[in-house]
Amino acid sequence: QVQLVESGGGLVQAGGSLRLSCAASGRTFSNYVMAWFRQAPGKEREFVAYISKTGSSTFYDDSVKGRFTISRDNAKNTAYLKMNSLKPEDTAVYYCAAKGVSDYRIASYVYDYWGQGTQVTVSS
Repeated sequence: QVQLVESGGGLVQAGGSLRLSCAASGRTFSNYVMAWFRQAPGKEREFVAYISKTGSSTFYDDSVKGRFTISRDNAKNTAYLKMNSLKPEDTAVYYCAAKGVSDYRIASYVYDYWGQGTQVTVSS
């Protein structure tokens, strides 16, 4: 089992920045690829970003490309999502997720472990 705990969410004005953290425990963190998803009220959960086990490969949804950066520190068992130039449409609960299979996937159902989520609210 892998336990994931997100932090760093909050209220920010449009154009501002936040950095989300996802602390992992339970098993060897570097054995899992990590991803961030988000879910806005009344909408389905959607893929945001992905990072490989070593951090050498990253992928982003087009809606956040150039504004968000996913990273990880395997020594600290933590993944991050740095969010710049935030927009009101980025408002959502953000979740980190992990899976052991090393392939790039955006479907939420293939991820084995999930955090509880952290709220990000961007005011206009």
